[in-house]
Amino acid sequence: MTAEIFRVALSAGFVQPDGSMTYPSFDLSPLREAAGVELRFLPPGDPIRADEMEDVNALILLGERFAAESIPVSGRLSIVARFGVGYDTVDVEACTRNDIAVCITPDGVRRPVAVAILTLMLSLTGRLMTKDRLARQGAGGFAARSDHMGVGLIGRTLGSVGIGNIGAEMFRLAQPLGMKFIAFDPYADREVAAELGVELVDLEAVFRQADVLTVNCPLTPETHHLVNAERLAVMKQTAFLINTARGPIVDQTALTKALQQGRLAGAGLDVFDPEPPLSGDPLFQLDNVIVTPHALCWTDQCFAGIGASDVASVLDVRSGRPPGGLVNGEVAAQKGFIDKLTRFG
Repeated sequence: MTAEIFRVALSAGFVQPDGSMTYPSFDLSPLREAAGVELRFLPPGDPIRADEMEDVNALILLGERFAAESIPVSGRLSIVARFGVGYDTVDVEACTRNDIAVCITPDGVRRPVAVAILTLMLSLTGRLMTKDRLARQGAGGFAARSDHMGVGLIGRTLGSVGIGNIGAEMFRLAQPLGMKFIAFDPYADREVAAELGVELVDLEAVFRQADVLTVNCPLTPETHHLVNAERLAVMKQTAFLINTARGPIVDQTALTKALQQGRLAGAGLDVFDPEPPLSGDPLFQLDNVIVTPHALCWTDQCFAGIGASDVASVLDVRSGRPPGGLVNGEVAAQKGFIDKLTRFG
């Protein structure tokens, strides 16, 4: 094997000012112990600066942007491994043109995000936040509890926009609840849907029929504001909307108006547009909304799994193999990328 050093950079968000790791459950020891691998943390910069990347072979990227101008001219960079499943902060087309693999970590987030969705669904339908407030009021709150009845789930319809890794896992976890399952996804694996008992329907039907509608698709130009005023208007007045994917998939202004006017029963949001939200956003004045700071799935196990997936992808490239979790699968067949793999295989 070549004696060339394989340099792995991590974006600045992974390390605290005192030098400690932001997420201690992210285990870097497989990289530290690998022969011929050198680690470094980049200085703060958003987007990532190309001049900091000239001798880097692999980048593990947290929340910073990796834009076209971030690509170093040296041609050494082989992989950008995102810490998570969202890749809207990465210029994928520019990476593909420059023979750079872009990877995400579906295995690391599949279960944690699905659990987060169910947490929001159970909290909304059980009126958890309202009942928490009632309990804190003492006798007066207990006297008012009959006015805040929850919604049972047996026979209700759980709908999903998207039935990929997370959407499918959500349906797996919801199996014991006795709900009817429907989903819209033009790219759905029909065998997986059938195994899970999920009826594939068109986009309008999933909005019209769902009692709980969840958003489980990536943010793309096609899905931007996919949940808009027109589609919200056809939902049941008793329905709940849950978004743990990306904020801009939902027209937040239209959602706020629908909730204010009582045209939806409630919403659970872990993501926003913009993010972080603006102070004084009227959404936060509504008592039928549960909000979390794009972190509901964050657990030690979640971040350990995400980190392990990224490390595995980087070590794949180090060993001359195409990495898992490829977003731009076409890059694996490009001569320039193959040549990069050959240097280390």
